[in-house]
Amino acid sequence: MLGGATGPLVSLQSWVSSRFVRIYTFVTASSDVIGLVQQNEALELEVANLQKQVIEMEEDLREAQLYYALLDFARSKPDNQYIAALVIGKDPSPFMNYVILDHGSSDGVRMGMPVITEKGLVGRVDAVTANAARVQLVNSPDFAVNVQTQNTNAEGVVTGSITGALVMDMVIQTMTLQPGDLVLTSGLGGNFPSNLLIGEVRTVTRQENALFQSASVQSAVDFRQLEVVLIIRNFQPVEIDPLIPQEGS
Repeated sequence: MLGGATGPLVSLQSWVSSRFVRIYTFVTASSDVIGLVQQNEALELEVANLQKQVIEMEEDLREAQLYYALLDFARSKPDNQYIAALVIGKDPSPFMNYVILDHGSSDGVRMGMPVITEKGLVGRVDAVTANAARVQLVNSPDFAVNVQTQNTNAEGVVTGSITGALVMDMVIQTMTLQPGDLVLTSGLGGNFPSNLLIGEVRTVTRQENALFQSASVQSAVDFRQLEVVLIIRNFQPVEIDPLIPQEGS
């Protein structure tokens, strides 16, 4: 009789035991899943922080490369004295004509000072406050600079335009002018030092019986990518207009 009475009890214990194991397994598994989720969130946060650090390091490296390039250029031109400046503002119009720098008269910046990068001529300072300066870019409509080609010494004048395109005008027909020629400042006119790179001749326009030929010029500087520039501080522009006879005088 005792053996028969214990049968249901054993069955009940087995049922309770199996249910307990299932519940324990579920609770334990749930706890593990929660732990894994938390670990995953922590890892995702760590990855995000690392990605942010990588981006910051890449930005620092890019800025360092810009400064090193300018430094190398400055060392290659030891006769000039420079003021390094950051671009803090740009002309919002589609055809960019000026940029704003973070250095001004309190830093020794004066109107008329040439502005360059290691790639070439950017423009000249045309307005100054104590802590900032505006640079008129080479491609602005009222900009003009006397130039010559590097290999053939063809002389002319590079001017900007409303569209931002550069044009080399006033080149006499007997001079050789062809695509690929490098265009440099000539130093004539007294507004810029000589041998500053402006750009490269793209297309040449000649007309029969005309005195002059002209050419489109691709600027060596990408004005929309300007971040850091050099101001040539020891160049003093020379005002020669009063010495040039005017028509009718």
